[in-house]
Amino acid sequence: VEIEELKNGKSRIIVKEIPYQVNKLNLINKIVELVKDKRIEGIADLRDESDRDGMRMVIEIKRDFDPEAVLNLLYKYTQMQVTFGIILLALVNGRPQVLNLKQIITHFIDHRIDVIVRRTKYDLENAEKRAHILEGLRIAIDNIDEIIELIKSSKSPDHARERLIERFGLSEAQAKAILDMRLQRLTGLERDKIEKEYQELLVLIKDLREILASKERQLSIVVTELDEVVDKYADERRTEIVLNYEEISMEDLITEEETVVTISHGGFIKRFSASAYKTQNRGGRGVSGAKTKDDDFIEPLFTASTHDYILFFTDRGRCYWLKVYAIPQSGKNSRGRPVINLIEIEKGEKIQTFITIKNFDRDGYIAMATQQGIIKKTELRAFSRPRRNGIIAVNIRENDKLINAEVTTGKDHIVVITRNGKSIRFDENDVRSMGRNSTGVKAITLKGDDRVIAMTLADDEKTLLTVAENGYGKRTPLPEYRLQHRGGSGIIAMKVSEKTGKLVSAISVDENQDLMIITTKGVVIRQRVKQVSVIGRSTQGVKVIRLDKNDTVSDIALLEAFDEENGEEESSESPQE
Repeated sequence: VEIEELKNGKSRIIVKEIPYQVNKLNLINKIVELVKDKRIEGIADLRDESDRDGMRMVIEIKRDFDPEAVLNLLYKYTQMQVTFGIILLALVNGRPQVLNLKQIITHFIDHRIDVIVRRTKYDLENAEKRAHILEGLRIAIDNIDEIIELIKSSKSPDHARERLIERFGLSEAQAKAILDMRLQRLTGLERDKIEKEYQELLVLIKDLREILASKERQLSIVVTELDEVVDKYADERRTEIVLNYEEISMEDLITEEETVVTISHGGFIKRFSASAYKTQNRGGRGVSGAKTKDDDFIEPLFTASTHDYILFFTDRGRCYWLKVYAIPQSGKNSRGRPVINLIEIEKGEKIQTFITIKNFDRDGYIAMATQQGIIKKTELRAFSRPRRNGIIAVNIRENDKLINAEVTTGKDHIVVITRNGKSIRFDENDVRSMGRNSTGVKAITLKGDDRVIAMTLADDEKTLLTVAENGYGKRTPLPEYRLQHRGGSGIIAMKVSEKTGKLVSAISVDENQDLMIITTKGVVIRQRVKQVSVIGRSTQGVKVIRLDKNDTVSDIALLEAFDEENGEEESSESPQE
């Protein structure tokens, strides 16, 4: 099978061979059926161009479809790829035995050596017999006059043979050969031919004896004779020999491409092609990112490859693993599917956060913080082998829960924030790497009823946004949060009071994002992050939302920037078509 790339952006699959015993017409009909049933997409045309010169089946691929992915689907669903069951059963020394490939080759070589040895012994025996006869003829030619006189004076052939044996010390075979010799062999030319043949036989006998005495010579002959067979009979190989054959996985059938993934605050997830967001000039209207219920909204959308992974972390410290291609593809205006329908989370578990990973081979860690002030860091590689029902990411103690998880490089600073307005910034190297089943170490010392409400990575070019339950909030430059040692009581992140209420959430932000604030009564307000004042750590902040009586802030989330003029979301960067 070959793949040809065409100038117009299309491609074609050329099939020149099909498996043994597969009927070509049945194969073509099967492909047509799969295309009609839409089990295989991307095939524009199918032609049989076979002739007397050989087979040629042409499969035209539509533009923007990956021919490799289409070919893998053909391998999976048709007889373009079949399996032959082979039992390597052979008779070894008269007994049946199942062999592996190496054993078969070893026994074949042993057989060829046995053939060569027996053949060489046979040739040596014949050469020695012929040389023996020629030695007798040489004696006869050297004494031809005496031998003729001896034969003439003998009473019979038997008498002559006996006299030759007695006179010249010949053997029965030599004497018989002399008596059978024709007179024409007495000429000078014939005498030279006998001598030449005799000398050649001596060289041959020496070589044959060396073959029998040398295993290396025998193996060399095996190779030489196999080369002769190849030169005489070999044609182009039709099958490919590979070191490691793997079954076609689902991933092989999925075209790797950039896709947009959205997860709503209410737990709905979907993906759609990045081409749905066409390139626009700055100030363009943008396009809608999703359709949600009135009380739901899309948290920051992100792009990922269809072969990337999404790790979901729950409040109980478990991690669930999902390939991006496993997320149902939807139109950009559809609502999507509930995440809990795609991963088997346990009853009562709540997804706290998610992380997108391209591969697990790179260096890196996942840092996790719990409500009771515990921090834990685990190598990214430890999450590379998921189970369908999830794996333990962190061992959560009783009356504790996971707050957040972040991917770190090993050189980051971690900031932990509590509901009483405390924070601590420390180097992640203060936290040694641990296994998945471990609990972690103390990130911050909590006092009284205090508990951790957020964990984020410090980026000194951003600000730390803090929001309290009574609607107060502020932004503070992250450099104001000085580096401390892990486990201390921390410093003030926001001055909380009865007026502000306890801190609800904190997150690292930049000015190009929007802030969504959610209240316990279901009120949702959206505003620009840059509208929140930048002030010092030890302040109570300003009003970011006006609350009704008995209503409080329950959560916040970051969104893509919003085009107020046109009422559409827009990315801070210009996506490409």
